[in-house]
Amino acid sequence: MTTSLSVETLAADAVEPITSAGNTQLGIAVLAGIAVIVLLITKFKLHAFLALTIGTLALGAFAGASLGDTITSFSTGLGSTVAGVGVLIALGAILGKLLADSGGADQIVDTILSRASGRAMPWAMVLIASVIGLPLFFEVGIVLLIPVVLLVAKRGNFSLMRIGIPALAGLSVMHGLIPPHPGPLVAIDAIGADLGVTLALGLVISIPTVIIAGPLFSRYAARWVDIQPPERMLQTLEKRPSDDTDRRPSFGATVATVLLPVVLMLVKALVDIVVDDPENQVQKVADVVGSPLIALLAAVLVGMFTLGRAAGFTKDRLASTVEKSFGPIAGVLLIVAAGGGFKQTLIDAGVGQMILEFSENWSIPALLLGWLIAVAIRLATGSATVATISAAGLAAPLAADMSTSHAALLVLAIGAGSLFFSHVNDAGFWLVKEYFGMDVGQTIKTWSVMETIISVVGLGFVMLLSLIV
Repeated sequence: MTTSLSVETLAADAVEPITSAGNTQLGIAVLAGIAVIVLLITKFKLHAFLALTIGTLALGAFAGASLGDTITSFSTGLGSTVAGVGVLIALGAILGKLLADSGGADQIVDTILSRASGRAMPWAMVLIASVIGLPLFFEVGIVLLIPVVLLVAKRGNFSLMRIGIPALAGLSVMHGLIPPHPGPLVAIDAIGADLGVTLALGLVISIPTVIIAGPLFSRYAARWVDIQPPERMLQTLEKRPSDDTDRRPSFGATVATVLLPVVLMLVKALVDIVVDDPENQVQKVADVVGSPLIALLAAVLVGMFTLGRAAGFTKDRLASTVEKSFGPIAGVLLIVAAGGGFKQTLIDAGVGQMILEFSENWSIPALLLGWLIAVAIRLATGSATVATISAAGLAAPLAADMSTSHAALLVLAIGAGSLFFSHVNDAGFWLVKEYFGMDVGQTIKTWSVMETIISVVGLGFVMLLSLIV
């Protein structure tokens, strides 16, 4: 089951391709469209939403399609993507805002750190970042965790990299591989993968990946870049969102709320595998309760009591928290929507068949090809979300004859590729650099290498699982 209409359904709805161009012209059109997007984002610093919109029009023009047909394909893809993914992103944003403003995130951090010894501290940071990173966007997670990372490193006299890299690895892996983050959700929708299976396999891959890229790599990162927390950051730590409330939700209630949608979706996937009878009442209930919309909505409603009311929020404060959660995701929603339009234009132009023929002629495994496409777009644009959206649209036809598990692995391969080697065209690169007080070279040797390890190790486990499931 997918979050909305599958790619195959959408493709079928387009009675005929928007262009009858040959593979050579289509290949040039794809490269030209992506080049326009890359140039607008990197050179002219245009917002990714506008860049994707203009790049789609350029793709249609180079492919020989009429402007009207291109606009129709773009609008269809934009609408279906928002319908399938937009609500989930909004619900995730509400849950993340409740977690941050209620002090629930602080409660998780303080509880785990109070029980961690010196040697266990990097592992504690991975656990904290992974739990908090489930419902939060990467940038929000960094803002929440950076004060903790800096203070722990200062008070415990740790190298900043020994504490910081595990935290960054936990956030990054969640962002790239685990729904309900926007990238994985869009890829699941585009490829027609099962969300529960993708989530389950994503967790299996994420655990060893985050261990290797986090606590293990941090030993070497701390030797390469041995720095202490910058005093300017310690002196200018802003007031935490939870400082204006005297109460906090309990640790158990907070963790249970954060993990509730994950558990519900995993239960659905398990019931589907064990029961495998659409007429069975248990499976019918599990399909409803474990659907992404209901799972996230349930977590939000529960969170209003276990997080908001437990922190002493009034009804007005709860309403205000929900309202304020929508502002930061407006840009993300627009980018995701435009990416869906770009994806649908690729499909309607016949690029999918071209990719299939290319993979057959060159004998490149579909999972590796999906990863390579995402890597190329990530290196060019710097955006993991743009890389995931674009690569999913290009690689979607590869999943046509795949099993449920292999379609999920294709999503994860694309997600892993979207994290490859963050560098100077990635906003996250500069965020990490400034917060940690590093120069460009130090950031490349730590953050960029860590992202590359996540990407390569993630692909390795994807390929390994493809031999088993």
